[in-house]
Amino acid sequence: MDVVCSGVVLLMILATAPVAIAVTESAVNLLEAEALLKSGWWEDSGATATTISAHCQWSGIICNDAGSVTELLLPGYGIHDSLTNFGVSSFPNLVRLDLSGNKLYGTIPHQIGALSKLTHLTLSNNFMEGFIPSSIANLTTLVILDLSYNSFSGRIPPTLGLLSNLDFLDLNSNYFSGVIPPALSNLTKLSRLYIHWNPAIRGVLPEEIGNLKSLLELDLSYNGISGSIPPTLGQLSNLYSLDLSTNHFSGTIPLALFNLTNLSRLDIHWNPAIGGFLSEEVRNLKSLVEVDFSGLNLSGALPSSLCGLTKLVSLSGAQNQMHGSIPSEIGILKNLKHLALGSNRLTGQIPPTLGNMTALVSLDLSSNQISGSIPLQLSVLPSLKFLDLSYNALEGELPCELVNKFGSESFVGNPDLHRHDPPYYIIGVGVTLLVFAITGGLVIYICCFKKVEVELMDNKHGDIFRIWNYDGNMAYADIIKATNDFDVGYCIGTGGYGSVYRAQLPSGKVVALKKLHRLEGENPNFDKSFRNEADMLSKIRHRNIVKLFGFCLHKRCMFLIYEYMDRGSLFCILRDETEAVELDWVKRVNLIKGIASALSYLHHDCDPPIIHRDVSSNNILLNSQLEATLSDFGTARILELDSSNQTVIAGTFGYMAPELAYTMVVTEKSDVYSFGIVVLETLFGEHPREFLSCISSQPNEPIMLKDLLDTRLPPPTNPLVVRNVVLATALALDCINANPKCRPTMQQVVNRFEESRRESTRPLHTIAVNQLVSPPVLSLPEQTCADGTSSLSTINEFHVDISATLPSSNFSIHVST
Repeated sequence: MDVVCSGVVLLMILATAPVAIAVTESAVNLLEAEALLKSGWWEDSGATATTISAHCQWSGIICNDAGSVTELLLPGYGIHDSLTNFGVSSFPNLVRLDLSGNKLYGTIPHQIGALSKLTHLTLSNNFMEGFIPSSIANLTTLVILDLSYNSFSGRIPPTLGLLSNLDFLDLNSNYFSGVIPPALSNLTKLSRLYIHWNPAIRGVLPEEIGNLKSLLELDLSYNGISGSIPPTLGQLSNLYSLDLSTNHFSGTIPLALFNLTNLSRLDIHWNPAIGGFLSEEVRNLKSLVEVDFSGLNLSGALPSSLCGLTKLVSLSGAQNQMHGSIPSEIGILKNLKHLALGSNRLTGQIPPTLGNMTALVSLDLSSNQISGSIPLQLSVLPSLKFLDLSYNALEGELPCELVNKFGSESFVGNPDLHRHDPPYYIIGVGVTLLVFAITGGLVIYICCFKKVEVELMDNKHGDIFRIWNYDGNMAYADIIKATNDFDVGYCIGTGGYGSVYRAQLPSGKVVALKKLHRLEGENPNFDKSFRNEADMLSKIRHRNIVKLFGFCLHKRCMFLIYEYMDRGSLFCILRDETEAVELDWVKRVNLIKGIASALSYLHHDCDPPIIHRDVSSNNILLNSQLEATLSDFGTARILELDSSNQTVIAGTFGYMAPELAYTMVVTEKSDVYSFGIVVLETLFGEHPREFLSCISSQPNEPIMLKDLLDTRLPPPTNPLVVRNVVLATALALDCINANPKCRPTMQQVVNRFEESRRESTRPLHTIAVNQLVSPPVLSLPEQTCADGTSSLSTINEFHVDISATLPSSNFSIHVST
């Protein structure tokens, strides 16, 4: 009887088991659907859980056959929320969770440890912070863990060493502190480990790192790691990329490092406490494509065995103490594109075999003690774009073709180097004397015989008609004829107090004419502005300031004769869809540097200094190569250092410094503010009024730089270009500080661009605007303002009336080429 009863019970259990399982699955599915709906992340889809498995059709959700969520893949979905508000524990079958590239904030919830089946966890590129919860150690099935580009802090938990299946671990670009835990050496399946850009990390690199025998890539750059490089790294025989750059390593380069025969990239640059010499054992790294040991303290000779690394594309050993000559065998490196050995103590001659390196793009041998002549072979390298041989002991002739191609600045600091002279020097001297004789005769002729003609011209056409630094055949009549007596058809723009005309002279040359309107010509204020601009520009000589060739001054006909800039104003180019794309990131950065240089020249190289007072995108003109010049000096003012410099307000709304709303004291810092606005406009593709308004009302709101840049261009990816774009933005933020005394000088801005050439930066998509004021990489050195505050602490104080900085709507400039 008992057997019969037991059999009946067993049959009943077996019969009801599928029902129980189905009920359980149904409950799980309902919990998942409820958690998804509660999140509000799918509001725009209009989806509702009308059936148990309806959510499986929503964007980014993948379910198993039972209708339970196994994957949540929402990268770049625009989620602005805290993960603690999302019921992560409601998804017991979750295998993959990807929420990268959103706007998640807050901490990782402790409940994350309940996802026992999780293999992929990606939370990169968000605004998350706090510590990594200890419960993450429960995720023993994890294969990929990516927490990069957030603001996580605290120590890297040693419990991560329990994730024995981990293949990929990325903790870069956070604020982790302390040492790298030796427990990470337990991750024997790990192939990629990235902990770079955590500058608060301190201590030595544990020797146990050598246990990670499966590692293919290891990046520990831009941390605070000290001590010696552990020789155990030489045990990582599968490694093909090793980056230990920008740390505080000391001692010497361990010979064991040269056992890594699969290494394709080795970067140990900027560890100034590493000394010794570069061993000939470097010959073992036959797979090397890129090697950078610059910014160390290496001595000894450059090992000739480097020349056997025939796969090399980039070789940098600048800023060391290496001596001896460059091996002639270096010409074997036919794939080399970049060779940088500047700032060493190299001697001997430049090997002619460099001419065999036909792939070479950049060559920097500056600041050494290299002697001898410059090999002619350098002038025929087809791909060479940058060449720097400055500050050496070179001698002999400097080939004209090299000067024409790379500019004379590439050869300065070589006192015994001279330009190529013609072989028949006697004939040359004779020709020179003849030229002097003819010139002298012309001067005498003009002074003695043309005086009457000039006076007649003055009497007939105005008080003054003066031409200098241009074609001597230019005449007043030519100007009138070329513009059909200033016909509107030749007008290419209308400025603050006159119109601009394009005039092609009989010689074929094209000039720009700025002519005052007739009624304005009778206004003494405009007359003063005209005379001011003519006088100002006649004394200025700078490649990024528009050239003035002459002027005519008369009460009914007043005009200035300028160099013609055929691409028009920056304002118009940024508002033309086609031309804006042509103005790529490199050109925009160069434009910014050029205007910075021009303003620095006005403020610091002119005596007395000159304030432009109307720096705006309208007054920045571009030539056919999209190179920028600063124009329109009608409102410029000499800065009298011993006076109050009070004046009427001048400038363009939207670019004027906010202090001008309540004071009439003009300083060079007014130009600095305007420059900052122009920089942001150049990078954003439009006036930054919305950005200014946003950062004024919500100064702590994280705004990603990539979201501000001109979307008509693809985001910059080249590290050099990214660095310059980021630096330009950081400097612009300094320049638009509400406190004028906390703004940098234009000379500091120019110097900052120069000093940044050896710096690196984080990837663009990881950078928030509020991060750009953090020293030492991106911002100016901290300085104390007049009120005792820090320039860095006041950078976000955009508490002024933003309406005073908005552009006016009555722009009337138009450009026609």
